[in-house]
Amino acid sequence: MTTQDANLYALLATGFPADRSGCCIETHDGLYYSWDDLEQATGKLANLLAGLKLPAGSRVAVQVEKSPEALFLYLATLRAGLVYLPLNTAYRAAEMDYFIDNARPAVVVCTAANLSWVAPLAEQHGTRKVYTLETDRTGTLLEQAAALPGRYRTVARKPGDLAAILYTSGTTGRSKGAMLTHGNLASNAQVLHKYWGWSRQKRGSDVLLHTLPIFHVHGLFVASHCALLSGSKMIWLPKFEAGEVVRRLPQATVFMGVPTYYVRLLADPDFDRAACRRMRLFISGSAPLLTETFQNFRARSGHTILERYGMSETVMLTSNPYFGKAAEVRHAGTVGLPLPGVRLRVVDDAGQPCGADGIGHIQVQGPNVFAGYWQMPEKTREEFTDDGYFRTGDIGKIDGQGYVSIIGRSKDLIISGGYNVYPKEIESFLDEMPGVDESAVIGVPHPDFGEAVVAVVVPRPGAAPEAQELIRQLKDKIANFKVPKQIHFAPELPRNTMGKVQKNVLRKQYGAAS
Repeated sequence: MTTQDANLYALLATGFPADRSGCCIETHDGLYYSWDDLEQATGKLANLLAGLKLPAGSRVAVQVEKSPEALFLYLATLRAGLVYLPLNTAYRAAEMDYFIDNARPAVVVCTAANLSWVAPLAEQHGTRKVYTLETDRTGTLLEQAAALPGRYRTVARKPGDLAAILYTSGTTGRSKGAMLTHGNLASNAQVLHKYWGWSRQKRGSDVLLHTLPIFHVHGLFVASHCALLSGSKMIWLPKFEAGEVVRRLPQATVFMGVPTYYVRLLADPDFDRAACRRMRLFISGSAPLLTETFQNFRARSGHTILERYGMSETVMLTSNPYFGKAAEVRHAGTVGLPLPGVRLRVVDDAGQPCGADGIGHIQVQGPNVFAGYWQMPEKTREEFTDDGYFRTGDIGKIDGQGYVSIIGRSKDLIISGGYNVYPKEIESFLDEMPGVDESAVIGVPHPDFGEAVVAVVVPRPGAAPEAQELIRQLKDKIANFKVPKQIHFAPELPRNTMGKVQKNVLRKQYGAAS
């Protein structure tokens, strides 16, 4: 593709098989979509969007449940040269009001169940068209596209043209819209296609078991782009359900998930090496993977999980290697090495480089790094250094071999009595203790120390660890200023849809009690 023809869809289409009659997507309920179906469906939807005569750069906001048609809508938006804006299906009226007001989409697509309150919000903020889309292939979007031609000439785009806006989780203040260009997404798709071995397989020989939501980087961009660019079939499940995944694994070669998925697979008695007999790769991301889960999964399945690191603003940044002896090149507790083309550094508070294993702020630069925050030029400038590195907000370190480890978010850093305390370090000790399933460490206001270290522990089933005993054991392992002043017990930790622990919720819940 030339710099004048850098539409992401055009790149993905170069990977489609020559025989378009083969299966592109197989659904949980036995439907088969061919590659020709994909091209025809995206063509019809692109023609529908093009018929609206929208200005260049117009946004298409989508809040629907996962379905092949929802993926086709994303691809059609790219083909039409418009900007895709996926929204979490859990968002309610106040949140949607903010997103629609902020992004001012020309088109909004929602479920029929939400139409009664989404449509008035959209109309209030100047949206031209509101459509519905259901998982059973009904809705006004498909009805109006049905009679249109399936042929469509994909609109040429430049690498710097906007392809998507992803709103961050907004745990500290209002959500920010990360602007991702065609060039950002294309560069990352091509790197992952090669780095994870898709390019070494015969075109179409891989089968991706897709269980992730598609309003997020992981499921929409990373998983789908890899499969599309390699002409690989996807087994499309509406959500993760351990029993159904175990049943489908023998038909697949690649699986991508969040750590919670792997924990649930290990809890399923039918998950074993036989179920994984065709698999070549398990990938984990979006939240930290416990070393125990990493080790137990390898023992049970015979496969070593490949952990990687990315974010809404950058797509993927680092990855443990695919090639080489997995047990040697994939290191538990790390997110691997910077991907080709990505420059990653760890700096101290003064902006000076940290040495090997020195803990500091992770900053990155590369063709995958986003163009900035939508309608927030000042915030964008704040988040980039003078020499063009993006401040990720993550705290981490790089070891002597170049492997990156994430210690936590800078906003989660605890400063207690003038000392920096990194929650991940304490959590790693707690998680290894008898009776502890998992833990989360937070800082809460304290009159003397500024912040006090507090831990929330989820006991293992049938276990009843005692707070004082856990504290005693910690005092033998770490400096006293790092030891939690209090340990609370909870049946589970609050998580968002991608499995990340919501420490802001824990700070609210336990801050007043400490």
